Amino acid sequence: MANAFVAKVTGFGGLREDDRKWLEKVSTNPRTVARNVDLITEGEAPDHLMVILEGFAYRYKIILEGKRQIFAYLVPGDFCDLHVAILNTMDHSIATLSPCRIAYIPTRTVHELTETRPSLTKAFWWCTLVDEAVLREWLVNVGQRTADKRIAHLFCELHVRLDAVGWATDGSFDLPITQAELADTVGLSSVHVNRSLKTLREAGLVTFRENIVHIPDVTRLKAYANFTPNYLHLEIDRQS
Repeated sequence: MANAFVAKVTGFGGLREDDRKWLEKVSTNPRTVARNVDLITEGEAPDHLMVILEGFAYRYKIILEGKRQIFAYLVPGDFCDLHVAILNTMDHSIATLSPCRIAYIPTRTVHELTETRPSLTKAFWWCTLVDEAVLREWLVNVGQRTADKRIAHLFCELHVRLDAVGWATDGSFDLPITQAELADTVGLSSVHVNRSLKTLREAGLVTFRENIVHIPDVTRLKAYANFTPNYLHLEIDRQS
């Protein structure tokens, strides 16, 4: 399968062939990490950045009462922690949702590229800005949409993101999460998530079984969730 990291960053546009080769070089020799492993925890100051090449991870925080809020899913091609190259310490934790293959890039390498590769620097900046846009949309999702539409909107987003890097086929994609993890994502109880999934299934909008999401009619689900992918910034002209 194609390198999802290269596919995502080159999707920004305006990269030279040597930039592409640099991306391929720094994402070779990935390590395999098992499911339910913390890749990095709040307060750590890593000396490397991580890129998901295969598998799924998530950003989360746990409050004093022990409750967890998941506020981002990381899919193939995504940086885990690009911002720590500047901010130095993590303000949240990241864990794997599934077994992952992860490339590790020394922080010093990213610092060097900002001085020598302006096109890649701009592309990495774009990745960070898109992450922020996704977080804003997730806030709207949890704060304003009904339970079933929260889940529908999330599935629409993941379909678009995975399709962009070649990890979705005919409206279907892997999503190795439990209903408890989904509940911690959309701010609902597991019982409410189960009820909402049943509503979507009975309406013929989506099925979620054995870690596979299947959307029979993507256009119909997008209309139901009032999903507009503009915040993902995948179809704008980025050549300039």
